[in-house]
Amino acid sequence: MAENLKKFKIPSGMKDILSAEAYLWQEAEDKAKAAFNLYGYKPIRTPLLEEEGLFNRSLGNETEIVKKQMFVIRHSEDSYVLRPEATAGVVRAYIENNLDKTDSFVKLYYIGPMFRAERPQKGRLRQFHHIGAEALGSNSPYLDSEIISLIKYILNALGISGYELKLNSLGCPEDKQKLSRMLQDRLKDETEKLCPDCKERLNRNVFRVLDCKNENCKQVVSRLSLTPEDYLCQECSEHFSAVKKNLDKLNINYTLSPNLVRGLDYYNRTIFEISHKDLGAQDALGAGGRYDNLIFELGGPKSGAVGFALGIERLLLVAGCRPHGHAGQTKVFVVTLGEEAKKEGFQLLDKLREADIASDMDYENKSLKGQMRKANDLGVKFTILIGDEELKKQSLLLKDMASGAQEEISFNNFIGEIKKRL
Repeated sequence: MAENLKKFKIPSGMKDILSAEAYLWQEAEDKAKAAFNLYGYKPIRTPLLEEEGLFNRSLGNETEIVKKQMFVIRHSEDSYVLRPEATAGVVRAYIENNLDKTDSFVKLYYIGPMFRAERPQKGRLRQFHHIGAEALGSNSPYLDSEIISLIKYILNALGISGYELKLNSLGCPEDKQKLSRMLQDRLKDETEKLCPDCKERLNRNVFRVLDCKNENCKQVVSRLSLTPEDYLCQECSEHFSAVKKNLDKLNINYTLSPNLVRGLDYYNRTIFEISHKDLGAQDALGAGGRYDNLIFELGGPKSGAVGFALGIERLLLVAGCRPHGHAGQTKVFVVTLGEEAKKEGFQLLDKLREADIASDMDYENKSLKGQMRKANDLGVKFTILIGDEELKKQSLLLKDMASGAQEEISFNNFIGEIKKRL
């Protein structure tokens, strides 16, 4: 009968993160949290569900995400979206909870899942995870540079090298309008070479042409020969210059990338992307930039902001870190012979855990050989052996799994003795 039961599979574009890999995730997240703490960023957790309109307004109706990739959930007259990115939700929380009134400048970080309905491939899933930060309440170019410095710190902590930081500036709204007109003018003679989507984008949102993944469109864009000096006003030019000088002083290498625009409409001034050749076609480890108008556009005060997000799955594809010495690793395994020994061993196990010593025992009624094999598979440092002889002496046999050395220890002081050896 059971053979006929349906076996369910995970939805396409999703992934189970099993224990061995999950420890690697925890290490990466812990290193990121340590970096955020070092740079003065505080945690925030926003819901996975947000109103659909939040992303339509913030990301832009012509962006690929809004047009094709959002998971929309309709309930009664309400329309929600599984968050495709976190910045809009953080800004919504900043405004809704009046954070600007309690502290005019806040630095926040988040770690969690995002969702986009796109074709699954290497480094691109429908549920993926971001490590990100948002600094809200400042227009300072030093903050742009700090955000990039923070990214470098996280990448170094994860043992990631060989990445490229691409840098550009879109300027203020007036500069973006000037750039838009320049792009339309330079692309008008190339219309027939563009994909159908980009032909529509020319008049609706020409910036999306620069972000198109179609090979013909990429070739057209590569011939535009635009530079920030062509459209940046003096104030925005000085801001960008300050960012670059700060990065130079911090010895952070970057490549100026005039065609970089990012795929979201809210960006202005400094924008950046971190790519890695080992990721193949989808080579972005993460990206970010400044969004000085988004807070106001979503109903908050006129206030500058800058942020970034790194994809955890992509980080781990190129990371040098490996799971070892994790906090949950079992240090001691209790091996028992006989029912009475098992009762005593179970009580000793509880004392070990009360002393914060990660420990475990057999629950499958394995033989002595089977229990020792389990201990070896877990990679424990010590085993505790209890049999009839140990019960009579009220002692245990402690075995060092690396050296094989064994010694007898009394039940009365076994916790202290084990702690000395760990």
